[in-house]
Amino acid sequence: MTDFSNAQPLLRADRVTRTFGRIVGCADVSLDLYPGEVLGIVGESGSGKSTLLRCLFAADTPDSGTVAYTLRHGETRNVHTMLDAERRMLMRTDWAFVHQNPRDGLRMHVSAGGNVGERLMATGERHYGNIRATAGEWLDKVEIADERIDDLPVTFSGGMQQRLQIARNLVTRPRLAFMDEPTGGLDVSVQARLLDLLRGLVSDLGLAAIVVTHDLAVARHLSHRLMVMKQGRVVETGLTDQVLDDPQHPYSQLLVSSILRA
Repeated sequence: MTDFSNAQPLLRADRVTRTFGRIVGCADVSLDLYPGEVLGIVGESGSGKSTLLRCLFAADTPDSGTVAYTLRHGETRNVHTMLDAERRMLMRTDWAFVHQNPRDGLRMHVSAGGNVGERLMATGERHYGNIRATAGEWLDKVEIADERIDDLPVTFSGGMQQRLQIARNLVTRPRLAFMDEPTGGLDVSVQARLLDLLRGLVSDLGLAAIVVTHDLAVARHLSHRLMVMKQGRVVETGLTDQVLDDPQHPYSQLLVSSILRA
């Protein structure tokens, strides 16, 4: 098992809390994520995992607590006090976000190649031939045929749209990916193929990732470490196999047993 803790944390959250009136989104959540590590966050609907992800990604601002990211040159910055322009650049380069619904992460009336190329252009690439060649390489990586490069995503199946969203996000070789139910809504056979693809790309790129899912099989397949949330709070955390094979908290035990009964 790789010991990630010898490195400086890539992302560190300290006592992150977000409430909506009397409803607790997440409360006092702290975590360290290391380069190349995949953290799974699991729990039932309403457990707070998606609220936490939005705070980590700076799509939402916590009521209290901090989220710090280590830049490529080693400086650590609070993602919520960065200038908007700095944060937008991170989202184009170092960060990726894979939505559950690929339509939220794609421009549906721009060609497949154009979707991938747009992210390259956002980082300064201007040579059309280079952009198209790189887009073609990434479509191949996510198992989309070369002849589909000029087709619109609206003509793709759900699984192909999700693979295209992954190519669009990873083409700039980010250091950190946020994934919100990345296989949700897909058929089991399509889901298995996508999971294998994701695990291979994460490994090949040395990518750190936070994966939010209600599916424990997805968490086991992708994550090194697991965090279990209930009603906005973390109730258990540990190595993925340890948590799933020998859960300690009653809620974790309930989640695991519900899968075994299914």
